[in-house]
Amino acid sequence: MLATMEAAAAESKRVMLLHSFGREFKPWGEYATTIRQELNRQSPWPLEISEQSVITARSSDEEPEAAFAQYLRTLFANHPPDVIVSLGAPAAAFVQHHRQQLFATTPMVLTAVEVRRVRYSDLTANDVVVAIRTDHLPIMQNILSVLPSTKQIAVVIGASPNEKFWRKEIAREVAPLEGRVEFLWWDNLSFEDILKQAANLPANSAIFWENIAVDATGVVHEGDTALARLYAAANAPIFSHDESYFGNATVGGPMTSLLGVSRATAMVTLRILGGEKAGDIKVAPVGWDAPKFDWRQLQHWGISESRLPAGSQVFFREPTAWEKYRWQIVLAGMVLLAQTALIIALLTEHRRRRTAELESHQRMTELAHLNRQTTAGELSASIAHELNQPLGAILSNTEALEIMLDSSMPGMQEVKSILADIKGADLRATEIIQRLRRLLTKAQVETKNIDLNEIVSEVIGILAAQAAARGVIINTVLTRHPLIIKGDRVQLEQVILNLVANAIDALAEARGDDRRSTVRTQLVDEDTAELSVSDTGPGIRPDVLKRIFDPFFTTKQSGMGMGLAIARTIVEAHGGRLWAENQAGGGAIFRFTLPVTRVGAERH
Repeated sequence: MLATMEAAAAESKRVMLLHSFGREFKPWGEYATTIRQELNRQSPWPLEISEQSVITARSSDEEPEAAFAQYLRTLFANHPPDVIVSLGAPAAAFVQHHRQQLFATTPMVLTAVEVRRVRYSDLTANDVVVAIRTDHLPIMQNILSVLPSTKQIAVVIGASPNEKFWRKEIAREVAPLEGRVEFLWWDNLSFEDILKQAANLPANSAIFWENIAVDATGVVHEGDTALARLYAAANAPIFSHDESYFGNATVGGPMTSLLGVSRATAMVTLRILGGEKAGDIKVAPVGWDAPKFDWRQLQHWGISESRLPAGSQVFFREPTAWEKYRWQIVLAGMVLLAQTALIIALLTEHRRRRTAELESHQRMTELAHLNRQTTAGELSASIAHELNQPLGAILSNTEALEIMLDSSMPGMQEVKSILADIKGADLRATEIIQRLRRLLTKAQVETKNIDLNEIVSEVIGILAAQAAARGVIINTVLTRHPLIIKGDRVQLEQVILNLVANAIDALAEARGDDRRSTVRTQLVDEDTAELSVSDTGPGIRPDVLKRIFDPFFTTKQSGMGMGLAIARTIVEAHGGRLWAENQAGGGAIFRFTLPVTRVGAERH
């Protein structure tokens, strides 16, 4: 007896799954996959599962059906299946229509088919139905419940015979809502036109996805592609009543349980394979499962969970950051607190340093101003001498003009010439005073574009009288085009004045008749200008050269020792560099570089 049971268990069973449109068509393809999984999981026998598709269901042409039925008879003539499982209404209609000609005594399970699509009067003793009961009114009411402002619901459904049947049934079932909401029917559109309509729906719209196996132009749509494209194009949320569409594009609501139908189908099929009469097995139609919603879609469309029906299940909810990374957050918080304390300490230290830097800068500015005043004091005799020239010219011309005006016939041309001389002398005196005022002014640093060559000319103008009085010749070799730099005019004048004044002092003490200082500007490269002040003096001793820029270091008896230190600070603050060296042929040369903003004209 045990051997007989083991032999029976080892004998394989043949099951044929008959699809309504094709293996890749939803929702029946999803049902087939789950049924196959449940059969293999629960079956005590090895199973040979084959799959066929009633592709003739895509149109209303009945002529190919007979040929397809003959094909199945021929295919399974020698090894008929032990049970046939039809998936969906078109497959159920096919097997019922060709029951006697196909496999008159083979048990059949009609599943994933709505109760209205089963011809119960034509069922035989070898048939069992695992039906679905569908009511579209609760589906639409669910949409209006979670989106109470909805004014239009667009219904996406295809144009195959099965879909045309459901187009009429849906319209009949939702008729009570016609005064509450407008229904848009897209069964007469190509899928491309459906996408265009979905992308331009008015506000307060929703989309109901029934199914689309074949659109109005006869184009067949398999798998998830159509729904995925609709979701990508639509500007309104999508709802459906079948669980096979749940999880990617639809919001949710009451729906048929994919797993529930599949398990019931597998259970019935295995009972038949175990020897039970199909007609003796009764299965109640499967209704709606508990409402389920996709949390991601709720978030995407701004639907509050408070509007969901009682007992709803929410899937795909993303855990909060605290739930996912609790210990990481605690650790990060501790690190953040430590970093915050460190940052506060660093900011405090930075503030102290910044305050010290500002105070240092203020002291340096005051020292620079004092240095300019000292320099101006040293130049006072030269400045007075320079001013005496235009003032003396004004006096002489004024006296000459008085004499001419006392004559009976003053020459007007000579009067005009004398007045022009007076005006020129006045302008010269004014220019000298303005240069002195700029030098002595204690003002805030003002950074702007200035011409380095122009500054050199102004400084030489200030020092010309002192140089001449001390027997020093100042030569200038400037670039042909302006050198535009960004900086403070007064500070840079002070640097050049300090360097040239030091050269004059060095030459005044030099022996011999060759007392020359040369101020030269040039472009080192396209981004850098260089100014050099050279002299023909004795040069700088090596021990002095090492310390010449140190604060309070001086070789002059009456010097402060701050001039060169301040000059280097100013140059470095302008992004440059100042250094000194002895020339091979004798004498010293001071150089500094500054960034060039632009050259006044194109170089040739």
